[in-house]
Amino acid sequence: MTAQDASSHPLMRQPGADNTRVMNEELFFDLVYVFLVTQISHGLLHHLTPLGGLQTLILWFAAWLGWQYTGWVTNWFDPRVPALRGVLFLTMALALVCGAAAPEAFGERGLAFALCYTLMQVGRSAFIVFSLPASHPLAPNYRRILGWGIIAACFWIAGGLASPEARVPLWAAGVACEYFSPMFGFWLPGLGRSHTSDWTISGSHIVERCQLFVIVALGETIMASGLSLAESEHWSWIEFGGFGASFLCTLAMWWLYFETSSEEAEHAITSSSDPGRMGAYFHYLHVILIGGIIVTAVAMDMLLENPVEEAKGGPALVMTLGPALYLLASTAYRWVATRRLAASQMVGVGLLLLVGFAGQSLPLWMLAFCETTLFLIISVIGSGKIARSKACFGKAP
Repeated sequence: MTAQDASSHPLMRQPGADNTRVMNEELFFDLVYVFLVTQISHGLLHHLTPLGGLQTLILWFAAWLGWQYTGWVTNWFDPRVPALRGVLFLTMALALVCGAAAPEAFGERGLAFALCYTLMQVGRSAFIVFSLPASHPLAPNYRRILGWGIIAACFWIAGGLASPEARVPLWAAGVACEYFSPMFGFWLPGLGRSHTSDWTISGSHIVERCQLFVIVALGETIMASGLSLAESEHWSWIEFGGFGASFLCTLAMWWLYFETSSEEAEHAITSSSDPGRMGAYFHYLHVILIGGIIVTAVAMDMLLENPVEEAKGGPALVMTLGPALYLLASTAYRWVATRRLAASQMVGVGLLLLVGFAGQSLPLWMLAFCETTLFLIISVIGSGKIARSKACFGKAP
């Protein structure tokens, strides 16, 4: 089958002005993740222990994998096609149930979470496999994806049936199957492996989809700030100071991310000799970057709930770890997109960790003020360097 024959399949995005546009169906699909991200962040807020952190990490990876694999489907296939639109809507419903089950996923609702998640992942790939002719260039790739989805499903369902103690390693294995299998081309005996060089993807679509998810995650920090202030019985300068620190921290994260322009990120994918690999890198990095936003939202919740509490233990850890993870992932993202190293952000990670360690005897509002100030300085310095670099050298190679 030629490339022209492949693109003429009714399920594929057709050449033209709409070929790379994010469709309304995809925007509608992302609404579910507003709820899912909120559920995951609240789960960490109420289980701020090493085990709770590990459980939240597993649930976050599951949420991200569900969104990521859907994003790759809609990059190649047209979500306006009625059959695929139906798959998207069914996926939304299943993801919504996963979000409702998430707080008790390691309790009595573990099997419900596992069944909905595996039906979402396996069902989507199975639909593509049965919709494409065997000669289609993407058919072997999706047969391999389906194979790994079924392997992962075995771990997820086994975990749902197992005791809560055994659930963590089983579900971690399920996450690993779907997260790491693309790194070796979804290789399976008898089916071979896929090559990212064969993946013809739209760089602008991948970049815009990732940007939209970042907006969804930043919305969680905005909601955490607004709701905590609304629920506060007495508004004082401390409450408003905590609110201000929370809002400015969100602003700094937005600034750092979107200062790497979509044009540069799109250019990095489309000009690459292996755009499929570059797009995969973007997704691998965003799971860490958005995870940092979620942890930061938890820190903002804790800050505004009790701003005068001493910053030690778990509260100090999340208040430091969230921005540090975000900065690390942002540095890597900027390097992949522009091939420029943001040294100020790397220094900022070290300073954030130092301030978090040294400031554990401070009230939460004071530690938040110190770290937010540092974050804003890093944002201003970083954006200034990028602006000068653009002026001198133009677009990234």
